[in-house]
Amino acid sequence: MPRINLLPWREQQRKERKLAFTVGLGAATLAALVAAFAAYLWLGSMIDAQQQRNTLLKTEIAKLDRQIEEINNLEAQKQKFISRMQIIEKLQRSRPEIVHVFDTLVKTIPDGTYLTAVTQTGSRLQIHGIAQSSTRVSSFMRSIDASQWLKNPELEVVESKKENPYGSDFTLYAEQATSLGEDDGSATSKPGKAGAKKGAAR
Repeated sequence: MPRINLLPWREQQRKERKLAFTVGLGAATLAALVAAFAAYLWLGSMIDAQQQRNTLLKTEIAKLDRQIEEINNLEAQKQKFISRMQIIEKLQRSRPEIVHVFDTLVKTIPDGTYLTAVTQTGSRLQIHGIAQSSTRVSSFMRSIDASQWLKNPELEVVESKKENPYGSDFTLYAEQATSLGEDDGSATSKPGKAGAKKGAAR
């Protein structure tokens, strides 16, 4: 016996379409949620990886900062060492200068004049002495000015005192010609050669 559908076919078709739409909407929503969750996990993993890279960079930067600080400390120590070496070399070069200075003082003192004190501050010498006359002091200053190890004599005072029957007290200043010893070894040897020539001439 044939079956006859008495229900309206349009109503049945509408329900089927509504059901298909609901199922499709649910599937789309589910797919969107899955995609959002996957994107969240992917972004989270990227953020974690970037944070790890940042941490690694910070660690390496801290190491580089420590290395730079060590290099700066080494540079400072190097500069201190170089300064000390320069001071030592300067002192070694200046060792014979004081000998030449005293030798010059002995050779330039005229007769009738003797020294009571010599004080040196840096390259400046303060010379105290007694001379029989101011003429001998002038001669002493000219000899200093003509010497190779002393220069720029300046007279501070010449005074006669009753308690000093030997002459007048004088005080003068002179500068040590340190440049002769600072240039090189050949410069240091020049005064010796000059002195040898003077000695040979005499």
